[in-house]
Amino acid sequence: MDVQPLLIAGEWRAARESAESFRAIDPSSGEAIGPAFPVSGESDLQAALTSACAVADELAGAPPSGIADFLDGYAQAIDDDATTLVALAHAETALPADTRLAKVELPRTSRQLRLAARAVRSFAWTQPVIDTAAGLRAHYAPLHRPVLIFGPNNFPLAFNAVAGSDFASAIAARNPVIAKAHPSHPATSERLAELAHRALLRAGLPAASVQMLYHFDQCLGRRLAGDARLGAIGFTGSRKGGLALKAAADQAGIPAYMEMSSINPVFLLPGALAERGAALAQEFFASCTTGSGQFCTNPGLVVVPEDAAGDAFVSTALALFHAAPPGVLFSRGVLEQLDQAVGALRDWGATCLVGGASAGPGYRYRPTLLQISARSFLKHPAEFQREAFGPASLLVRTRDADEMLALAASLEGNLTGTLYGATDGSDDMAPLARVLRPRVGRLIANRMPTGVAVSAAMNHGGPYPSTSHPGFTAVGMPAAIRRFAALHCYDNVADALLPPELRDRNPGGVARQVDGCWRNDDLEPERSPAP
Repeated sequence: MDVQPLLIAGEWRAARESAESFRAIDPSSGEAIGPAFPVSGESDLQAALTSACAVADELAGAPPSGIADFLDGYAQAIDDDATTLVALAHAETALPADTRLAKVELPRTSRQLRLAARAVRSFAWTQPVIDTAAGLRAHYAPLHRPVLIFGPNNFPLAFNAVAGSDFASAIAARNPVIAKAHPSHPATSERLAELAHRALLRAGLPAASVQMLYHFDQCLGRRLAGDARLGAIGFTGSRKGGLALKAAADQAGIPAYMEMSSINPVFLLPGALAERGAALAQEFFASCTTGSGQFCTNPGLVVVPEDAAGDAFVSTALALFHAAPPGVLFSRGVLEQLDQAVGALRDWGATCLVGGASAGPGYRYRPTLLQISARSFLKHPAEFQREAFGPASLLVRTRDADEMLALAASLEGNLTGTLYGATDGSDDMAPLARVLRPRVGRLIANRMPTGVAVSAAMNHGGPYPSTSHPGFTAVGMPAAIRRFAALHCYDNVADALLPPELRDRNPGGVARQVDGCWRNDDLEPERSPAP
């Protein structure tokens, strides 16, 4: 069988030393589908890195209009190719073609690219700051080095290494991208890379600005992550994989932005349960099982009072979970990891109320609810904060408000934390909110955490171990762009040598912080230092 080419050095070419290949797997059947793709060796990785480094300065000096044109052109190409992309992604992931891929994920993908383009045109991501008295001017600027991006399995379009938010952010900051596609959806990634390559050439940017590798050995991945020629790394995946890459990057001083694991605790307060417990059970069930629970923000831990309303909630949820068909998981690896996580929770004392087993054909798992008392949870809190990636959640039953607060205080860092209170305000959510706030990236009230809006105000990040850095988000422009930027300061530098957004004249009307105030007018030059 012929093996598909790689995108390296601005062209599609055969792998140089690949002795292995792989094919995508249809998760609904477990059967191999589509063409073969190469498992790259050291020479392919080095070729990609060398060619990306060779164009880093050229891309950093490219006009913002060219970068924005590429991002907009790529977004339009994705929209125009929607039918093909959705068909490929559906075949490789078994995600619903219409309700998930066509109507939600693909539009989100192109919208992210367009929002990145808007941030480029407005210079919003550069955040210009001017101190006229001190003669200092600063902004965020390109790294002048490549960014290595690892795509996850659960979003074949919106988080794809060659199309998602990490990709859009790195390109918006004018850095070359080396995309490591996820082996769960290689044909989808190949199609996206083809569209990106064409849009890149149409925009007149260096051809080697975007490169893609399908798969390589973990040892090679760690070696690449530790190569000092890289500027930064973006990763979405497991905690084990993320920490291994981060350790390699740390040795070389490379910033590594890792989104790793999260159980996204949900606290159901007594008044909310008494008021609308059945509706909350339906919301929880939908959030836990949509996409077979394979979301970064899946509600993996739900805190429920030990009272009549809590018992009724659990009973309703059990009926919903019991009646639901097994969810299709992305791969055998996801299935095995979920089974191990559920088994570990049971070993530590959690009771499996429903599900807890795989089912054929393909990679299916029964919707699963486990339960433990808060007393038992608090004896071994670390062991019960194990992410079960899939349609599974742990219910923790609490006796009173103090126990609920103690449980919240025991939690590790998470992407989200949710509080449900009574609509009449009878539930006092303030104490829990205060405890949860430093432990989550996004604090949510009265809605499940599954959705992640593409908004400048969104934080899709959080304290460790949900991510490797609590100060950055993987979603939301312009903040996401600044992960892949360097802060450049100019001290008493002549106007002609400054970047456009830091000069005295501001013909583009860029919003700049001048002496502590935001303004978009020209400045009166008060100094003329020698270049």
